[in-house]
Amino acid sequence: FDHPEIKEAMDLCVSCKACKSECPSNVDMATLKAEFLFQYQKTNPASLRTKLIAHNARVNAITQRFSGLYNFIGNHSWFKKRMGLHPNRRLPILKPITLRNWFSKYKQTKHSKSVYLFCDEYTNHYDVEIGKKAIKLLNGLGYTVQIPKHPESARAYISKGFLKEAKAIATQNIHIFSALVSNQIPLIGIEPSAILGFRDEYPNLVNPDLKQSAEALALNTFTIEEFIANEIERSNIDASPFTKRSQTVYYHGHCHQKVLSSNSYAETILKLPLNYKIQTIDAGCCGMAGSFGYEQEHYELSQQMGEDRLFPSLRAAEKNAIVAASGTSCRHQIKEGVDKTALHPIEVLYNALN
Repeated sequence: FDHPEIKEAMDLCVSCKACKSECPSNVDMATLKAEFLFQYQKTNPASLRTKLIAHNARVNAITQRFSGLYNFIGNHSWFKKRMGLHPNRRLPILKPITLRNWFSKYKQTKHSKSVYLFCDEYTNHYDVEIGKKAIKLLNGLGYTVQIPKHPESARAYISKGFLKEAKAIATQNIHIFSALVSNQIPLIGIEPSAILGFRDEYPNLVNPDLKQSAEALALNTFTIEEFIANEIERSNIDASPFTKRSQTVYYHGHCHQKVLSSNSYAETILKLPLNYKIQTIDAGCCGMAGSFGYEQEHYELSQQMGEDRLFPSLRAAEKNAIVAASGTSCRHQIKEGVDKTALHPIEVLYNALN
């Protein structure tokens, strides 16, 4: 666990989890990388950049009141150089009002059907508008949305090998949601890498006595695409509230969704408006992979990954087509790679309401 050669090899793993389904032996390199980094950093302290990325949610919670100053400093050339971030990258914009703050004042219609929404750290601080549209869409379709008090997802801690912190957060989330979630009131999430941690990493992170609770909770935890697609199949949601105009949508699937879920759920909800035509892009990882594509030493490789299939497909897309992608980093990579605004599938559905 202290070999520079292994560190160099692991450094090129983007934790996309494709090996977990594609490898004949189902070798989970993303988990191996997280464990390796955890052990490696016991004798090789993490850099300031790594610490800031791992503690991203806490940093945002502190600096949110000064979001304008934070955004200015974060995208200044000297800060990027000091942190080892590539000068061509723009960091995500920290919003002045969190999704939680907005939700605390939101007056929704009460319905008999309810869902718990996991307010992940990326939607809460960066993708607030997506979170608002998701809540309004769910409420408009007949669901009361509840957001209990809970910690972050621990996604950044896992990816950077801070497994003690990740374990503590996973334990808290399992205790909180196991007491609330059931097959009648499920837990759903907007950011795939955050919500799918309940299904993938959490059962293996927590102590053995909590593993059964974690696995039971995972059975009633869904991406928002999965939840709506399942409700469509049960005939609880239909096309009647949505536009009938024709539209082409190009969809890029999130890596974790491809492995731990399926692109089919996003395809199902995107096809709910009757005349929407969906083109799922046959591409692997977009190349951003969380913080990977922001880092100075990984930028060129990140762009090469995007240029493999994703970027050419989007450049060849119909002029007036909508581009959709579930992950925060995926949408950012598409914007910077081909200068196209990618919407979350939930935004596409919300915008299609009559």
